[in-house]
Amino acid sequence: MIKEIAWDVFKNTGDINSFLEYKQIQDLESGIKEIQEIQKITNMNVENINKNNI
Repeated sequence: MIKEIAWDVFKNTGDINSFLEYKQIQDLESGIKEIQEIQKITNMNVENINKNNI
C-alpha cells in the first residue's frame, strides 16, 4: 500500500523524495522480515535443545 502511494505521488509530482522515502520503508520492511526469520530459527534451535535435554 505504501509502495503504491509513494509511486503514485512520484508519478504525479515528480518528487523524488517521496520515492526515496518509499525505498527506505521497503528496506526497513525487508530488515524486519529477516529478523523475524532469524528469530524463528533461533526458537526452533532452542526447542530442539530443550527436547534433547529432557
